[in-house]
Amino acid sequence: MTDKPHLDEEALAELQDVMDDEFDVLIQTYLADSRTRLDSLWQTLNAGDADGFAKSAHSFKGSCVNIGAPCLGALCMEAEQLGKAGKLEAAPAVVKAIEAEFSEVSARLTTFGDVS
Repeated sequence: MTDKPHLDEEALAELQDVMDDEFDVLIQTYLADSRTRLDSLWQTLNAGDADGFAKSAHSFKGSCVNIGAPCLGALCMEAEQLGKAGKLEAAPAVVKAIEAEFSEVSARLTTFGDVS
């Protein structure tokens, strides 16, 4: 696991200032996109597609870093490295950790942005 925070609240506050009225849309888009990316992680993992798994994890990592979710981004990087190394046997535990962290991030983002 990682000792990174769930959310980089300073970065999120800056993003909220820049995005203004569009911040809620950004958060909702990120949350919906992340659910799709999680599904993709499971699908590629279950198919034994290490390359696809690494690519899915890489994409998810980028969106997590951009939104200010460093712990989730670090977990996605761990998954990406497993995929690149072809070590999918260790990946289910990492994807479960990603799911748990995404749940935490989702709850925090929803209250941070006052998103409904």
